[in-house]
Amino acid sequence: MLWRVRTTLPDRPGALAVLAQRCGAAGVNILALQIFPGLERVTDEVVLRTPPGWGEQEIVALLESSGGAGVVVQPCTEAALTDQPTRYVRAARTILERPMAFPEVVARLFDAEEEPSDPSVVHDTLEMVVGDVQVQVHRRAPFTDTERARGAALADVVDDVLRRSRESVALGARPPVRRLGGGTAPEYVVDGDTVTAVLDGVAVGLAQLRPAMTEGDAEVRPVVVRVDPPWQRRGIGTRLLVDAARLAHALGAAEVLLTARADNQAILPMVMATGMRGRIRMAADELTVRIPVRDLRPLTS
Repeated sequence: MLWRVRTTLPDRPGALAVLAQRCGAAGVNILALQIFPGLERVTDEVVLRTPPGWGEQEIVALLESSGGAGVVVQPCTEAALTDQPTRYVRAARTILERPMAFPEVVARLFDAEEEPSDPSVVHDTLEMVVGDVQVQVHRRAPFTDTERARGAALADVVDDVLRRSRESVALGARPPVRRLGGGTAPEYVVDGDTVTAVLDGVAVGLAQLRPAMTEGDAEVRPVVVRVDPPWQRRGIGTRLLVDAARLAHALGAAEVLLTARADNQAILPMVMATGMRGRIRMAADELTVRIPVRDLRPLTS
């Protein structure tokens, strides 16, 4: 049986030797080790192979008798023995190829979850920011300063990749739109709870606010953004999302909620291009983005 174990040890000579000695005496084999330095204590992550019949209780007792504190134990497979630099290089490569996979990749890299599977258990949260989009992953074991720095560096990779392909759009302002067809740009028409992009009398995209949901004392409006395929990647979806958020504010909402499949490659670049702050979550096959709208200039018909 293999186990991934995290514990903190006093930052003094011989602390690891005590752990290794106790493990050897108990017939427990240390197969891998990561060290995360701190000021007064050091966080160590070890992969252990234990004798038959061992469980979490026996491992915690062993680590605590070796001077460890804050012990967190998880079953694992031989994949946990993969060289750590190799894991990070592979993660960076995946992120470069598919920036929208960032939440999934960092969750797997840090043995975390995009959403806590058991809300009753205390979790630590690693928060990363891509542009103005907030990404969070959660796990039982506290994140070290080293891991937070690594997460921030990976977020910077995503930020750099997406910035190369997006236009900068001022908050609440009319974003520049690439000239289409005969040199004209779409007209954006507000009708009730819908904003429509119209070109030569034909609707080429729309953003529609769905009926409000009440969360606490705040009103949240789900929003659906659609742009016809021939007109995508021209800034239309970005403008529609900005106008829909401003319209939601005018209608009394506190946030808009954007939902898509987890493999949708357009959502994160579109949200970043708006200049609006958002909070992104990925659970199972669904990705959601929440955008506060109270600080936006209201949009009316």
